[in-house]
Amino acid sequence: MRSSDGVELAVTAFGGTGAPVVLLHGLMSCAESWRPRAAALRPYGRVLAPDARGHGRSGRPSDPGDPVAWSPERLAADVVALLETLDAPAALVGHSMGGISALLAAAARPDLVGAVVAEDPPLDLTASPPHRLDDARAWFAAVAGPHPTRAALERALAGPDPEVGRHMGRCAVRRDDGWWLACAVDDALAVARHWVRTPLLDRACAVRVPLHVLEAGTSVAPPGQLAQLAGRVPGARHVRVPGTGHLVHDTAPETWTAEVTALLRATGGGAAASPG
Repeated sequence: MRSSDGVELAVTAFGGTGAPVVLLHGLMSCAESWRPRAAALRPYGRVLAPDARGHGRSGRPSDPGDPVAWSPERLAADVVALLETLDAPAALVGHSMGGISALLAAAARPDLVGAVVAEDPPLDLTASPPHRLDDARAWFAAVAGPHPTRAALERALAGPDPEVGRHMGRCAVRRDDGWWLACAVDDALAVARHWVRTPLLDRACAVRVPLHVLEAGTSVAPPGQLAQLAGRVPGARHVRVPGTGHLVHDTAPETWTAEVTALLRATGGGAAASPG
């Protein structure tokens, strides 16, 4: 599909039938990262996952140096463009950057969204220390590539948590000089730069569809921020998952699946909404 500003966006279909369940990945990740979780969601609807602009198999803006092309609003507009092609309101399940996009899309177009699961979204990092982006650039540049093998890329990214390496390994691409993450460092930083400059919490609190907020035990969000989000959205549920890092869906897949499918059942998702 093509975004409203002309970027080609790739969408992966993971199967299932019925109302759409749209999975939105995080920064420097990709649609393929959802494959281990998608099977559990197929009984609840047709599972789709787009690659965000500049990620995975999707294209880049015509002017990648334009900050507006990487803004939260632009990423959310890409989600809305996908939703407009579907035949029913979708459940949006977003991690981190994808959680921001899910919340802003639902706030802007509630007619296209049946429910939202927002997993550890960084909605307001404006109090971050000035060196945060510089530190991120140094780390991204060190691990992005090239690596001699996919396994080497996974080891470089894993640190103390092998799940991070495996997650990012699903998004690796092979080029002439080795294996790379499927997102340019400058593009990732162009997205993240908005997060440290623009507070998004108030806009996310405008969501008025059923909402589950999943917070990592060690979250990227400032303490209390995600509980505040849930507290300001009528009927929202907030769950903090102890012992998890930012990738809750990979470090605690049973808990993540239980929370997501509970919301899908409650909002009438798929055959599993019926007895048995």
